[in-house]
Amino acid sequence: MSRPWEADPAAELHRRLGKSPLELGNTTASPDCPDIWELSNGDIAVVGRDLTDSYRNRLPEGMSLSRDERLVVIPRNQLISAKRDIPDA
Repeated sequence: MSRPWEADPAAELHRRLGKSPLELGNTTASPDCPDIWELSNGDIAVVGRDLTDSYRNRLPEGMSLSRDERLVVIPRNQLISAKRDIPDA
């Protein structure tokens, strides 16, 4: 059975949402992760720390991770800085 949504690996990184990790103080000398990007098809790419193994056995009711999904964590200030770039609908 096919999924209602599937990630498109051909979509391009289109624009950063919010401030860079360097601007927010979430990195030191180089602009590495965490980050949030809108893709050319409107989907969102999130770069963060992969904590899938840390959370897999303690997910709340109704939350699941497929074998091809990862749970990533980003700093709160990274998401808050992206709020202005995220449309309401």
